[in-house]
Amino acid sequence: MILGADLNFSLPWGNPVLIFTSILFIILFAPILLNKVKIPQLIGLIIAGAIIGPNGFNLLERDSSVILFGTVGLLYIMFLAGLEIDLADFKKNSRKSIVFGLYTFLIPMTLGILAGIYILDFSLITSVLLASMFASHTLIAYPIISKMGVAKNKAVNITVGGTMITDTLALLVLAVIAGMSKGELTNDFWIRLVISVIVFASIVIFIFPLLGRWFFKRVDDNVSQYVFVLGLVFLGAFLAEAAGIEAIIGAFLAGLALNRLIPHTSPLMNRIEFVGNALFIPFFLIGVGMLIDYRVFFNDLNTIYVAVTMTIIATVSKFLAAYFTQKTFKFSSAQRDVIFGLSNAQAAATLAAVLVGYNIIVGETETGEPIRLLGESVLNGTILMILVTCTHASFVAQKGATKLALEEESAAGEQDENVDPQDKILIPLSYPENIEELIQLGVTIKSKSTKNSLIALNIVPSDSKDESKEKFAKKLLQKASVSAAATDNILTELIRYDSDIVNGITNVVKENKATDIILGLHKQGGISDSYLGNLTEGILRKCNVTTLIYKNLQPINTIERYLVVIPENGEREMGFPFWLLRMWNIGRNTGAKLVFYGSAETLDYIQQINKKFTIEAAFIEFSDWEEILIISRDLKENNALVMILSRKNGVSFTPVMNKLPKYLNKYFNKNNYILVYPMQLESEDSGIVSYGGSSILNPLINSVERIDEFGKIVAKLFRKK
Repeated sequence: MILGADLNFSLPWGNPVLIFTSILFIILFAPILLNKVKIPQLIGLIIAGAIIGPNGFNLLERDSSVILFGTVGLLYIMFLAGLEIDLADFKKNSRKSIVFGLYTFLIPMTLGILAGIYILDFSLITSVLLASMFASHTLIAYPIISKMGVAKNKAVNITVGGTMITDTLALLVLAVIAGMSKGELTNDFWIRLVISVIVFASIVIFIFPLLGRWFFKRVDDNVSQYVFVLGLVFLGAFLAEAAGIEAIIGAFLAGLALNRLIPHTSPLMNRIEFVGNALFIPFFLIGVGMLIDYRVFFNDLNTIYVAVTMTIIATVSKFLAAYFTQKTFKFSSAQRDVIFGLSNAQAAATLAAVLVGYNIIVGETETGEPIRLLGESVLNGTILMILVTCTHASFVAQKGATKLALEEESAAGEQDENVDPQDKILIPLSYPENIEELIQLGVTIKSKSTKNSLIALNIVPSDSKDESKEKFAKKLLQKASVSAAATDNILTELIRYDSDIVNGITNVVKENKATDIILGLHKQGGISDSYLGNLTEGILRKCNVTTLIYKNLQPINTIERYLVVIPENGEREMGFPFWLLRMWNIGRNTGAKLVFYGSAETLDYIQQINKKFTIEAAFIEFSDWEEILIISRDLKENNALVMILSRKNGVSFTPVMNKLPKYLNKYFNKNNYILVYPMQLESEDSGIVSYGGSSILNPLINSVERIDEFGKIVAKLFRKK
């Protein structure tokens, strides 16, 4: 009988259900309680780990399960850092990342060696190993930065890139010191190390993206995709260890390799962040807290001396690295604080180094006691250093991120109040097969600042007596809501009863002040020879909003490049900045490269925007639409085509656009494509009514006369996205 079961509450607890329950409640309540006294969530979990751990009340033992989940959490932090990094900015700022990486490696190494020799009276080899512990750092404050919404700031990007550099160098020093102490530092050692690192990096950087794209094309099950990604992360970590470097480097590189395949707005990204922040990362922090043994500081004055020295050197050296980075690149004090907060925390690589040094025995005392490369005073001092630096780093990172968020918000708030578009993206639904991809496109092109900008619509004939059509409509809209919710967005469901579909959509656009319409084409269908068909042509004729006609043959996250073809005078259409913003969001949210084809004048405008809001882009001069089939030669596998078109009364219209159905069905039928119809100036008798964003266009219509004015005004739009 269950009631008669022998429940054992002896310490430490051994019941796995009780252990897991207690950890979950700690993860739940520790941040809530400590947030009331302004203590960051990360510190709350570390303190909780110290209280319940073997050196506290001994409620829980730091056993293999805690170590396993903690390892997963540590790798998760590094993986998320690589996954969330903006690759365009990363490439643009790669030199700055190298500079910071050298600052944050060389300064701690120099101060650490000097402190080890002249303050702690260690040998040279011990001092070098000690200094490598100061040089490395763990992005333990990264979740704080991410939650504050400044993860894409240049300072964060540089710090994440520099982390990979300094941690790699520090762990290489560890490998060399370990090899030297064992007498293995031969030519074979260096050759083996270099070759293994090159092979490991090549597999992760080049093979992982190929595997990911192949898998995502063929498997759309959400659980399978998540498990696949997690498997690649741990495979990358294992390959790093096999190459002789720390697993965290492998997890970070796996994040970089999968960056383009997991868009920041995708359901998969939402699941990855949710599981990590809810479970694995808190486990890691609690596990770090369990290492803290406060009793040693009351029993051994030498331990206190070593711990204080290590903590001061680690903190001062990392601050100097952040300070020199700030002065070198003219960053603000808030950016310096973010850099310092991210780079000051010592945890993962530091623990690895001290444990390796502790386990290396270089001799014996007269009594037979082992002489370790790093003694117990350094081991215990490292635990205190981890606690202090993690606590201090969390406070500094939170302070800097708060100031940085306010600075960015203030800069955005300076823009003209008239230039303030509120996204309302209408997605009429007809086929259940393409609902997820249409919703994903809507999430990808919309502003991140709005969570309720999607509207899904289904038109039910008003004269129909068939109740199954209404049930079918509700089923379509429910599926759309689920897809939107998976990306943490709220979707508005609309069922409209109307005898005419075009009128129904037009009235919904007007009533909801929609700024964009996304129309989907069935995967098995093409474009009608009567151009776009009566439905689409009717919508284009009556609705002057940015309209995207989308045909998808493969998931949006597997697209490597978008070829954007712009007609001559495209920049003179009043809707030019609005469709351009949608393309920019695709580039930023998916990491795909945008290749713009257009006239020299058109490309000049776009290049000005790219200088200020960098994405990965290329520019090819192309103005003769009679030669439009040339584009098909550049369209490779995993590429998508975007054609910027025009209604017949637009200044950018060309008769070649009438031939598009034939061209698309014959030459572009193996790739995803998006046909974009921008908002355009209309004559008084055109019968077109403008909604949504067109009401804010007065300051933009004439701005294309001067590129400098154009750049200023469009910048106001782009800054909010």
